[in-house]
Amino acid sequence: MINRGSTTLQVTFLGTSSGVPTRARNVSAVALRLPQRSEMWLFDCGEGTQHQFLRSELRLSQLRRVFVTHMHGDHVFGLPGLLASLGLAGNSNEGVDLYGPDPLESYLSGVLRTSSTRIGYPLKVHRVHDCAENGTLVYEDDDLMVRCTPLTHRVPAYAYRVDQKPLAGRFDIAKAKELKIPPGPIYAQLKRGDTVSLEDGRIIDGRTLCGPERPGVSLVYCTDTVFSEAAIELAQGADLLIHESTFAHQESEMAYQKQHSTSTMAAQTAAEANVGQLVLTHLSPRYAPGNAVTPEDLLKEAQAIFPNTCLAKDFLTLEVKPRCNSL
Repeated sequence: MINRGSTTLQVTFLGTSSGVPTRARNVSAVALRLPQRSEMWLFDCGEGTQHQFLRSELRLSQLRRVFVTHMHGDHVFGLPGLLASLGLAGNSNEGVDLYGPDPLESYLSGVLRTSSTRIGYPLKVHRVHDCAENGTLVYEDDDLMVRCTPLTHRVPAYAYRVDQKPLAGRFDIAKAKELKIPPGPIYAQLKRGDTVSLEDGRIIDGRTLCGPERPGVSLVYCTDTVFSEAAIELAQGADLLIHESTFAHQESEMAYQKQHSTSTMAAQTAAEANVGQLVLTHLSPRYAPGNAVTPEDLLKEAQAIFPNTCLAKDFLTLEVKPRCNSL
């Protein structure tokens, strides 16, 4: 059973460049470690992602779900190799579920078939098109919900939102002691809000010993797209928005042509969606340090519109918490 007492999600950036890798930045991949369980999700899987895992403290064996935004190579070329390596390690008995655009399944089956690669664990691909169009959930369990929305790009692309369901209120230990409820495993049941029968015949509703429900944490992963009203709607009130920032504001015309975002588009999305924090990623290699325009310039452009913005870099790890719990 999941212990739903923690509201912290851990995000690690494994690739933050757009198009091609650079010396300092690999191409797109973001890992999400879930609270209170040994499980990890991955958003996009650009070439070399499994090498990034080796350079990080993350355990690839914990990978359970992969969410793909779109089928451009800098977001999917690392997936076949990563899945094959996971199979060779022999530690993915639960299997891996993949979520993404319609061509994802045929792409993977073609690569695996023609390379004579055998995946020795359950592997299932879920198409997200209908969920995006109809506003239905992509995934749900006792603790988390995932939804997505179509973006505006040269190929079908989707943004994903992860919401943790509300958690039980804080357990009042003093009140439990006043009621002479013996400490032990029964406290864990009461903390979850369960109804418990005591040895003396009393029936205790755990909800009476817990405070108001606490909101869970939420995050949105949005890449690749030009400025999108759909992204604003999906990101409403999220604690963290991870948004592409391929171009500087001065390259707005090119951004529209290539259907990517500028730093100011990302910041405008964050401001209109009233998110807690914005992280810029998917930076063009043209903005490498030492060039006329640098990543720090893109950061300043975004902060002028949305001050609580930071710049992603490979292996940056963030602890994401609900805003109300951070006060």
